[in-house]
Amino acid sequence: MAPLSQPAGGPAKGSSPPPGRAPAGQSLLPAACVPGAAPSGLVQKPGQSQPGWGLGSAPPGYQVTGVFMKNWDTLDEQGVCSADKDCEDAYRVCQKLDIPFHQVSYVKEYWNEVFSYLLNEYELGRTPNPDIMCNKHIKFNYFLHYALNNLGADAVATGHYARTSLEDEEIFQQKHIKRPQGLFRNRFEVRNAVKLLQGADHLKDQTFFLSQISQDALRRTIFPLGGLTKDFVKKIAAEHGFHHVLKRKESMGICFIGERNFENFLLEYLEPRPGNFVSIEDNKVIGTHKGCFLYTIGQRAKLSGLSEAWFVVEKDTTSGNIFVAPSTDHPALYRDLLRTNRVHWIAEEPPAELIRDKMMECTFRFQHQMALVPSMLTLNQDGTVWVTLVKPIRALTPGQFAVFYKGDECLGSGKIIRLGPSVYTLQQGKSREQDSRHVLAEEIKKLEPAT
Repeated sequence: MAPLSQPAGGPAKGSSPPPGRAPAGQSLLPAACVPGAAPSGLVQKPGQSQPGWGLGSAPPGYQVTGVFMKNWDTLDEQGVCSADKDCEDAYRVCQKLDIPFHQVSYVKEYWNEVFSYLLNEYELGRTPNPDIMCNKHIKFNYFLHYALNNLGADAVATGHYARTSLEDEEIFQQKHIKRPQGLFRNRFEVRNAVKLLQGADHLKDQTFFLSQISQDALRRTIFPLGGLTKDFVKKIAAEHGFHHVLKRKESMGICFIGERNFENFLLEYLEPRPGNFVSIEDNKVIGTHKGCFLYTIGQRAKLSGLSEAWFVVEKDTTSGNIFVAPSTDHPALYRDLLRTNRVHWIAEEPPAELIRDKMMECTFRFQHQMALVPSMLTLNQDGTVWVTLVKPIRALTPGQFAVFYKGDECLGSGKIIRLGPSVYTLQQGKSREQDSRHVLAEEIKKLEPAT
């Protein structure tokens, strides 16, 4: 992330520069979060060869400060602390760019706000998304306030592939007004909500991970890479000599924890809760497991001695049973109905259409790169929504986030807390209904007098 702010000292006495502008002879200071990976590291790249921010270059008259966040401090399975290597890479980027470098630790906050949440969700039988929660609580909360309050920043810039409806200059011209905390905003307050928009590179678009951040955070954030493709970013990175960054593999593990042996890692923090694998078709026990939290819907079950692959279709945390089906495309894996918890709307309130009609068409996804699926939202009085999909999709998963879109705009998201019946359940119900009708018809025939 990169916050933009006025340097220490402020304006000269007797003069007051326009909002967001530095006084003559001074520069505004952007502080940038530099995790060490290519896009985030390049968000600071200065130089006038690219229009506007280009690869994160600040507009003329602005400076950039790099900030590295450390959120996890234990060693991986090979005894290597990846955070130290990330920090070293971030420092090298800042050295090459000749910008200041800061470190900040949110290890305690990450544990309390993200990791504890993750463990609790697994214990409840759900599959959490720590990346969304990390952005909400750490990057766009603790770090943002550090940038604004400690570094005196006017804004932050991150390497996410996303855009907003605000122009960069509009961000710097805003006056920061601390609003009172409360469940509801002032209904008479006149505000033009900032929209979160998909990045130009739809294959790398990261609005999914930003779907829980606050309106206030979005107003203070710039996404310099939002209008670029990742291939173009890598090309410019190579031209400017960031070869050590380009050699890094993209992180695919848990946010700030990295890639691990998932089962061994979770069993360091959660007690095993052995249970059975049960066939969804005949309720026969076909294997055992160490805990429901080690499996998610759609995952292949670890069953020894069986030639065919079985996949998780449902979990019962009370009994410890994990129900499985003998096909990756079994109808028990497909559903077209779900309910969320209270939805976080990025504009801070439900869309006008949804308030007016109690229903709204939009598109939906619950995984980062899945295709958007047309859906109908039904608003409940408690702020939750029912989501009805135009077609059943595979492996809808409680604990994941349902993220909603209208065109390029990301509207917000809600955590999936309940699923509708699977296609298999509906088929079974229909089959039983047909059998019952057939039996009834036969009984009626027996009662009819012979002619």
